[in-house]
Amino acid sequence: MSENIIFMGTSKFAVPILEKISESNFNISVVYTQPPKKSSRGMKIQKTPIHIKSELLGLPIRTPRSLKNNIDEYNFIKKIKPTIVIVISYGQIIPKEFLELSKNGFLNIHASILPKFRGAAPIQRAIMNLDTETGISFMKINENLDTGPVLETYKTKIDQNLNATELEKKLSQLAAERIIENIDNIIGGDAKFTDQDHSKATYAKKINKKEGKINWSDSAKTIIGKINGLHPNPGAYFILNGDRYKILKAEIGSGSGFSGEVLNDKLEIACSNNESIKVVEIQKEGKKIQDINEFLNGSKIPKGCSLNE
Repeated sequence: MSENIIFMGTSKFAVPILEKISESNFNISVVYTQPPKKSSRGMKIQKTPIHIKSELLGLPIRTPRSLKNNIDEYNFIKKIKPTIVIVISYGQIIPKEFLELSKNGFLNIHASILPKFRGAAPIQRAIMNLDTETGISFMKINENLDTGPVLETYKTKIDQNLNATELEKKLSQLAAERIIENIDNIIGGDAKFTDQDHSKATYAKKINKKEGKINWSDSAKTIIGKINGLHPNPGAYFILNGDRYKILKAEIGSGSGFSGEVLNDKLEIACSNNESIKVVEIQKEGKKIQDINEFLNGSKIPKGCSLNE
């Protein structure tokens, strides 16, 4: 096909969608992604997952730090005359003047059932909210955050044992399966966009690391929702003797006691309402992730200990 598509994305979530479009007959003129960053130790430059994948696919790449007041990128996109621009977890606001450069607008894939969980962390918030269902929304971008009209919504169940990493992959694959038919419908003039009911909007604010601290007075389900929702980073954690312990995986236990009390030598911990959780995977700060048996071979958190520090 002769249509020129621009792709804007950054995270792993966007990679399967980029792959699916590249495998089709559509022409990806250029890929926009966030610029490379120095690693935490400053030793290496880290490219985004989309940058790496685009290089493997032989696609042209542009990495502006910002599109705001960026006349060079404005003129570059204007010259391409894109048929459509696909935006997935790009991490930048698209200025109003850019939105007018594409014949069929800018299509965003958002990982929630809009208007629920607009914003930065819809996957994490859905799990932490103990929702049983989520999905993806194909939405036309306008000037405001995640408020544009919706083309299609695809729903999926959230298993109570599913963590954020697993749900992200599931939703990404779902989006990849549906992207080509939606582009076809838009270009073919068969797409019907529906305005969101803004009165029902909720927001998935960015995750703050401090949110990860476990409140043992919460229910077991709520605590496991936090563990799964914040997997793997920033992670749900407790502090003992000044050390931070991140719980990567846990399950509902059968014990009871005072909230935060360690109930046995297998690191079963009491919660509210005479409930408990059993730790399955754990990581002490500065150490590797371990299953509970490996952890207990080298570390002892004794029965009767309180984790309410």
